[in-house]
Amino acid sequence: MNIIWLGIIGLIIGTFVILFGGGGAAIYLGILTGVFGLKASSAASTSLVTVLPCLFMGAWSYYRQGQIDFKIGNQMLLTAIPAVIIGSLCSSYIPDWIYKWIIGIILIVLGINMLVQYIRSLHSTDKHPSATKHSRLKAGLYGILGGLMVGVAGMSGGAVIIAGLFLLGLKAFNATATSTYVLVFMSTVGALFHIAGGQVDWQAGLPLMIGALIGAMIAPRLAIVLAKTKITDYLKPAIGVFLAILGVKSLI
Repeated sequence: MNIIWLGIIGLIIGTFVILFGGGGAAIYLGILTGVFGLKASSAASTSLVTVLPCLFMGAWSYYRQGQIDFKIGNQMLLTAIPAVIIGSLCSSYIPDWIYKWIIGIILIVLGINMLVQYIRSLHSTDKHPSATKHSRLKAGLYGILGGLMVGVAGMSGGAVIIAGLFLLGLKAFNATATSTYVLVFMSTVGALFHIAGGQVDWQAGLPLMIGALIGAMIAPRLAIVLAKTKITDYLKPAIGVFLAILGVKSLI
């Protein structure tokens, strides 16, 4: 029964996180520890390994659709990959409460910024502002934050990356596609370090992985349909609220 439920959970999470540009490792991490009782070290390794095939499938589909902004994505990766490595090496020395507070504050600030930007766009004729002249610096900063989330806690870092891409001015599904591309490399590096320091529970990971792969094949096709609707107008504020809630939950 657990295998069936894991497969269903993987399908649902795989569809939504690829659709909205996340990785899903944080969600898998919470489910594996809170619902199925895995140890934190094992859950961190399992969650990152689980999301990799899903991310590869999603990134490839978005690439074929021509939705990935490689320029901004690569700018993020230049800082994200070193941050993943540093975070992985330092993870055992950082108290959990410090990490939770830092991540919580970051998520709340990003969420509020996205909501503010959305409200400003309602009073502007340009609904999709272009990136500023400081976009390279900002992209690097978001890459560092996302990389540290991957390296320290075994999360995918998708929340920070997708928020950063929206704040840099990318349109809805260009942002989700580019986020998926960035997360492929971040999660791969993070998974290698966490596998070396932990233990992958393949009994839990494989059903999640299979379900997530199916979801990853559905999501890019669903994105094409949704891109023709008004749902993209509400994607930024919805993710902003979601990030703020995650941040508050992290602080509690």
